[in-house]
Amino acid sequence: MSDHLRRLGAAFEGAGYTVGGVRALLGPVAGGALARDEIVPALRATAGGSLLEALTRLFWLQVPVAAPALAGDLVAAGLAEESGGEVRALLRVEPLESVVSGAGGHAGYVVSDLRVRPGSGGTVRPDHVVGAGGASASLARLAVHSPVDNALDLGTGCGVQALHLAAGRARRITATDVNPRALELAAMSVALSGAEGVEFAEGPLLEPVAGRRFDLIVSNPPFVIAPPGAGPRYVYRESGLPGDDFCRRLVAEAPALLNEGGHCRLLANWLQVRGVPWEERVGAWAEESGCDAWVVRRDVQDPAEYAELWLRDSCEAGTPEYRVRYEAWLDYFERHEVTGVGFGWIALRRTGSERPVTRVEELRHAVEEPVGAYAGAVLDGLAAAREFSTGCGQGGVFERRLRTADGVVQEQIGPPGAEDPERILLRQNGRLRRVAGVGTVEAALAGVCDGTLPLGPLLDAIAQLTGLDADQVRAHARAVLPELVADGFFELVPED
Repeated sequence: MSDHLRRLGAAFEGAGYTVGGVRALLGPVAGGALARDEIVPALRATAGGSLLEALTRLFWLQVPVAAPALAGDLVAAGLAEESGGEVRALLRVEPLESVVSGAGGHAGYVVSDLRVRPGSGGTVRPDHVVGAGGASASLARLAVHSPVDNALDLGTGCGVQALHLAAGRARRITATDVNPRALELAAMSVALSGAEGVEFAEGPLLEPVAGRRFDLIVSNPPFVIAPPGAGPRYVYRESGLPGDDFCRRLVAEAPALLNEGGHCRLLANWLQVRGVPWEERVGAWAEESGCDAWVVRRDVQDPAEYAELWLRDSCEAGTPEYRVRYEAWLDYFERHEVTGVGFGWIALRRTGSERPVTRVEELRHAVEEPVGAYAGAVLDGLAAAREFSTGCGQGGVFERRLRTADGVVQEQIGPPGAEDPERILLRQNGRLRRVAGVGTVEAALAGVCDGTLPLGPLLDAIAQLTGLDADQVRAHARAVLPELVADGFFELVPED
């Protein structure tokens, strides 16, 4: 089977069956309709009979096609079946776009179960293997983007993260899953993509790799919080553990498998419980990890929205069981006083520090992608902010050098012609695109901090130019600069 898959991968790529090739073939109208689960425009756009059109119909639209020349390999590889001169897809094969290149480079092919479209009358099997989607793309953008020696893809599913890692980001990759069917399809994805250096291991949570160490762990885990015993458990999204325990345990236990300086990046859902600030609840997970931690909430849904989302995901909307399952989810959330479910990412870095830094925040706006290209710098900024603030005791902070981060611009707001602005803003044009309201001292510093002079002389010069008391300027700087360093507006220059 492996030889057939490798030949097919080369043939697919030669035919232009890539994300860019399919996007160009469909065009914006058919592509937009397909995103709404309407395939008629896409069928019209793929009626020409080329190999690219046949592959798009077969694996994206999931309709039978006249048997192409490579039908024998498709059947031998287990991707399709042939009957009456036609081939019908048995599995879904999607081209995967790289998140590293920035130019939409081809990263391989993902093999998953056929998609069950809403309203089709089809059902999702409990061991269903889902293909690439928005969450997997988010995790790929969040993962460390500089090369590492060895990486763990925990809960690999169809193997999408393993393929992203194999595209120049990890020399050795271990992919685990509790679902044997997922490992089977992930191995097909790797072979079809011609990827090297990937091994597979079966088992729950971290058991398959106990005692090993990695430079990077990535996980798009089964984070969906579903009521127990209220219908089938879909292994691709539900762990079977109560509530959000799977994510909590992963945050607590994964650091033991990291090398010094290693990173863990994962997506997570968490319960938001009445009377308990979510920042405290999830922040406690991060502190338990013993790592530098950055927790970000990207979205939150109320209990009804959350139940509806996942009942649609498993194609249960419109079935006789829908109302029963819907009420079971709501009953479960009410019993546990759940007011909402948060979704976001957690980035951990093992440093061995006795006082790791933790930041828990909400970022609902669009940020620069890929986040993984600068997530390490965010953690560096948190550590630098604490170092900066704790160095204030003997005046040492004023001997340190700062530089204004790249991409920071200043905006002044006020009536036209006014001598002084009403507000001064520092804005990041890239990365997290934060905005901070600042005073005259911080604005002046942002204009002159290039990392060459210590902070003390710069503040004294600003005091002289503005007519402010030098001691007051220094005291103000000591109070506000740590937060601006933590937020990435200023960077602490390493000492020689």
